[in-house]
Amino acid sequence: MKRVLSGIQPSGQLTLGNYIGAMQNFVKLQDTHECFFMVVDLHAITVPQEPAALREQSEAVAALFIAAGIDPAKASVFMQSHVPAHAELGWLFTTLAYMGELERMTQFKDKSSGKDSVGAGLFVYPTLMAADILLYNADLVPVGDDQKQHLELTRDLGHRFNARFGDYFTIPEPYIPKIGARIMSLDDASKKMSKSNPNPASYIALLDPPDVIRKKLSRATTDSGRDVIYNPAEKPEVSNLMSIYSHCSGLTLEEIQAKYEGQGYGAFKKDLAEHVVATLEPLQQRYREIRESGEIHAILKQGAERVAQVANKTVRDVKEKMGFLPAQ
Repeated sequence: MKRVLSGIQPSGQLTLGNYIGAMQNFVKLQDTHECFFMVVDLHAITVPQEPAALREQSEAVAALFIAAGIDPAKASVFMQSHVPAHAELGWLFTTLAYMGELERMTQFKDKSSGKDSVGAGLFVYPTLMAADILLYNADLVPVGDDQKQHLELTRDLGHRFNARFGDYFTIPEPYIPKIGARIMSLDDASKKMSKSNPNPASYIALLDPPDVIRKKLSRATTDSGRDVIYNPAEKPEVSNLMSIYSHCSGLTLEEIQAKYEGQGYGAFKKDLAEHVVATLEPLQQRYREIRESGEIHAILKQGAERVAQVANKTVRDVKEKMGFLPAQ
């Protein structure tokens, strides 16, 4: 089977955008691919984190992975920091990357804009991301549109290593679903739905209670007019809500458009809220069970032990090719 690798940062509450754009795809892929899914806590500390909050959020994200339907018997779920090979290969790739490549990363430009000082970790973290992927010689990497640039750098670094030290790394391909790969903010469809947005009304958190979900969606921004039509260029707000509706109901965009022809936004948004609530309620119940049982710790330990066998071999091979003296 082809190997898939992906991860989510434990910073802030996971959103419906994370679920639709990433986690639903994780669940589908585990039946057809060898899947490695991680909580990327080393990436989270590129910006300051309060220690207790980082611990809580790391466990919460891992539990949400399982609650969303990832089966630890089929897929390896682990903490990035529990496999030291990530950090070691990350440093080796930092030495292969060029300043100009990292300076061109749009996410670095966005996150550093207007700040007096920026941590070096924020600048070099794309090389750690490259190491995360190449460490396991992943064939496919589920990514949102905003991460395609980082995957291109990963591919460049893999090619660069292979050219300099001999063929070794599999060059990964992006896995980008046709619909819903990038769910946008509820208050501004020009921006991605983000757990770091200071306005809680801009996103649906996976653990939001039903009444909160209903209120947020009833107040979600809509375009002028009243037609429920999928047209991202002309009607970005409604098109975004239709994308969410499609993923939570199983209906196609065409079926949704036909269902609400002539009805306006009111009925559409009300039904959308019920589909989102119905999608998240079983996930929330399973999440509570996992947290109360404490089973997530054994799942993470098993996952880290499983993937470390692959990761440690990669680092040994890479160091040998680069000329490091082997440990005796």
